Amino acid sequence: MPLTLSSEYVGRESRPLRLTVTARQIMNYAFAVDDPNPWYLDDTRPEGIVAPPMLATALTWKISENFTHYWDSAGFPAEVLARQVHYSEHIQWHRCMVPGDELEITGRVQAIVPHRAGTHLVMEYTARDRDRNVVFVESIGGLLRGVRCADEGRGDAGIFPETPDPAATPPAWERACYIDPWAPFRYDAGADIHFPIHTSPAFARSVGLPGIIYHGAATLSIALRELVNREAGGDPRRLKSAACLFTAMVRPASLITIQAFPGVQSGASVSFGFAVLNQQQKQAVSRASAVIAGI
Repeated sequence: MPLTLSSEYVGRESRPLRLTVTARQIMNYAFAVDDPNPWYLDDTRPEGIVAPPMLATALTWKISENFTHYWDSAGFPAEVLARQVHYSEHIQWHRCMVPGDELEITGRVQAIVPHRAGTHLVMEYTARDRDRNVVFVESIGGLLRGVRCADEGRGDAGIFPETPDPAATPPAWERACYIDPWAPFRYDAGADIHFPIHTSPAFARSVGLPGIIYHGAATLSIALRELVNREAGGDPRRLKSAACLFTAMVRPASLITIQAFPGVQSGASVSFGFAVLNQQQKQAVSRASAVIAGI
């Protein structure tokens, strides 16, 4: 019998995850995505170090990898998650994390909507500090392949504007980056995000892939690394939000190309559309945007 998922679960909440951010986590994540920015590594700076923005995804993963514990009271059918692939991402940063931050992260089912390939499931994770101030909000979307949405769906799955056509709107700049053969293992270790499709050739082949693939969140992190360095003067505090869809695979030992399109000014902030092409020139990261605030 085909698996189905009802949108009745929209609005249900997880147990809270409580943790303390450490300097080791911050530096390890920077290592995981080859980012030598001194904001993340040089603890002799008078201000100390701050976390790479995408460390947020590594923290919320602690809920995802222990799904049955954190979501047990929500009654959510965990069996459908075996069909899940990372499909969408939207993060808003209210401030950078720093060593010693005591965070409480809570989850909420944000959307369950039909998709032509199955069902788009979006979880919203909100991190607050000990003063109850919001630090970041992540909306992470999984595509449940072959899982039929049992109804018309509910909730906001996000809006992801089309990536500009390079033929009509040439990129403002491009950057080619090599994803070396060890990159998936570095990300697995440095981000502390383990899923065997990224490190086990046997598992990858068992699900129909030719071999392991690079993490979508890591690919997005590399694109944001370049945007922060080029458009924000290396200051991660200026990155306020990012959103994208993951639409093609990136293999280790391959080149990716980051394309950033001309920014659009809105008040003191600039919004950039961007894309990441894999070695086959397919958009691995598409419908992507980032907002960078002024100084």
